[in-house]
Order: sequence, then structure tokens, then C-alpha cells
Amino acid sequence: MDNLIIEGTRQTPEINFDVESGILKLEGRSIPENTFEFFTPVLNWLDAYVNSSPDKIVAKINLEYFNTSSSKYILEILKKLKVFKVEGTEVLVEWYYEEDDEEMMETGEDYEDVSGLPFEIISFEEE
Repeated sequence: MDNLIIEGTRQTPEINFDVESGILKLEGRSIPENTFEFFTPVLNWLDAYVNSSPDKIVAKINLEYFNTSSSKYILEILKKLKVFKVEGTEVLVEWYYEEDDEEMMETGEDYEDVSGLPFEIISFEEE
């Protein structure tokens, strides 16, 4: 199975899902004009990846901003990661937020509650 790499733009996040390491990165801004069109390949890739039965997945989510429709798809990604966990894969979500962005921190906490996945909520200083 090939890695999934989607270059980020001013409106879409960079996506880098590495099959070998099990690291799934989602970084940047997510305000695509057509969220369905943008996220469908990501969800389809995850559906195919579950068949490879990885031992461990670390999802590193570092979004500076995302719109409501992107939020729906982030939850869909987390639901798919839950399938991996149920199938025996060790899953960890690292949720990054700028230290003064309390709203993004709370969003990560909400996603942790809703998804039932283990989260590490990690703050960093703004550059």
C-alpha cells in the first residue's frame, strides 16, 4: 500500500499518512471549498489501510483553524481510527494547539470524549 500525501495549501491541510511508521499527520488550515471532495480520498485510504492490520497508529493533528464542515470529516477520521483500535491496533491521537488557543485545546478534549480514543493534548508556543 502506498503512503497518502496531499500537499497543503492556504485552504487545505497537509496530509501525510506513512504506512511504514504508522504516523498520520494532518497539519495546517482546513477550509476547503468542497470538503467532501477533499476528504473522501483520505477516508477511502483509511478504509483500505485497515486491511494491513498495523500494530500502532499515531495521528498527529495540528490544525491552526478548521471550519464546521471540516470538523465533520475530522470526526469521520477519528471514527475510522476507532475501527483500528477495535481490531487490535494501538491508536494514539496527538492533538496540537497553540498555548494561547484555549478553544482549540477544548476542541481536542471534546474529540477525545466523543471518539473514545486516547488523546495527548499538546500545547506549543506560537512562532
